[in-house]
Amino acid sequence: MILSSNKVSKKALILHQRHKGKIAITSKIPNLKQKDLQLIYTPGVAAVSKKIFSHPSQKYFLTSKANMVAIVTDGTRLLGLGNVGPYASIPVMEGKAVLYKKFGSVDAFPICLNTTKKEEIISIILAIEPVFGAINLEDIESPKVIEISEELEKRMSIPIFHDDRHGTSVVVLAALLNSLKLVKKQLGSVKIIIVGAGSAGYGICKLLKFAGCKNIIVVDSAGAIYKDRDKYMSKYKKEIANITNPKKEKGILSEVLKGADVFIGVSGVKNLLTSEMVKSMNKNSIVFALTNPDPEINPKLAQKSGVKIIATGSYQYQNKVNNALIFPYLMRAILDYRIKKISLDLLLAASKAVAKTVSNSKLGYSHIIPEIGDRSLHKNISLAVSRFKK
Repeated sequence: MILSSNKVSKKALILHQRHKGKIAITSKIPNLKQKDLQLIYTPGVAAVSKKIFSHPSQKYFLTSKANMVAIVTDGTRLLGLGNVGPYASIPVMEGKAVLYKKFGSVDAFPICLNTTKKEEIISIILAIEPVFGAINLEDIESPKVIEISEELEKRMSIPIFHDDRHGTSVVVLAALLNSLKLVKKQLGSVKIIIVGAGSAGYGICKLLKFAGCKNIIVVDSAGAIYKDRDKYMSKYKKEIANITNPKKEKGILSEVLKGADVFIGVSGVKNLLTSEMVKSMNKNSIVFALTNPDPEINPKLAQKSGVKIIATGSYQYQNKVNNALIFPYLMRAILDYRIKKISLDLLLAASKAVAKTVSNSKLGYSHIIPEIGDRSLHKNISLAVSRFKK
C-alpha cells in the first residue's frame, strides 16, 4: 500500500517516538550466565587481548571488527534536506544501520560528527579505525566528501565505501543495463544526460564511462560541463569534462537534453524536468528521476509525456532505483572477502550481478530492478565480488 507523503511523515514520527530511535546494541552470547562474566570480561578477556597484541591479524577473528561498519556523516548533505547538521542526521544513519543488519547481517553504527572541517573528519576516522572493518561515508557535502574519501583510501588499510557515489552508481548502471535491454538500445551508442555534478553524479559518470558509455553529458546549475569551460569548475568537474561530452555541447538542460536517450537526475531539485523537455528526447526514452524525497518529474507526468521507462529513488513508486538495494549486500561481500579498496571494475561486476538478478521472464517496463529483499542479490553480488579477493 502506498501512503500519501503526509501520512508517511506522521507514521514515521510516531514510530520513532515509540521506539526512541531504531537501533540498540545486544550481546552475541545468548543466555549470559554469571559464570560467563569471567570469560567475557576479567580475568579471561586478558588472554584475548594478549593474543591480539602478539598476533594483530587475530583482531579479525577474536573481535567484532570484521563485521563492524562506521556510518560517518557531518550532516551537510542529508537526503533532499541539505545541511541539517549531525543531530538531524541521526535518524537517517540509524535507518541505514537497520538496513545493513536486516539485509546484510552487518553491524553498523552511526557516527554523526559535530564538525564540518575536512581535516578534522579525516583525523577522527583515522583515530576510530581499530574497531571497524570498513567506513561508510554518508551525506557529506561535495566535493569535500570525495577529497576525504581519496585521502582515507591512501592512508587506511580498510575499505572506504561512499554510498552516495559507489552505491548509487551501481544501482543506476544495473537499472540502465536492464532498461536498455527492453528498449533494444546499446550502452555505447545512447546519449545520456546526468543532472547533478555532486558525489552521486560524479560516481555515476565515472562508472558509466568505465562500462562503455561514449556520449555522456553532465549538467550542473551552470549548464553542460565541457572541456575548457572556465566557470564553476572544481577539480572533479574538470575530471568529468575530460571524459564526457565529446562534442562539447553547451547550454542549459533543456538544450542539451534534445535527442537524448537517457536522463539521470541526481540534482536535488524537485520538478526540474518538464513535459516539454521529455518530449524533446529520442523515442523510447528512459528517465531516472532519483532526487528524494521528491523526484525531478512526477512519474505519471513522465509517462504521459512519452517516457518509455521511468524510475525514481522513492519507495512510493515502482522501479525503485535506490542505493539501499546495494549497500547491505555489497558491504557484506566486501567484508567477507576482506576487500581493501573499492575499484571501478568491482563496481561494474556488482552492477552486472544486480542486473541479472531480474530474470528475462520477469524483466519489464515496471520491473527493471530487483526488490531489496530479493534473496538472489546476496548470492549474485557475493559471487561477483569474490573474484576481487586477494
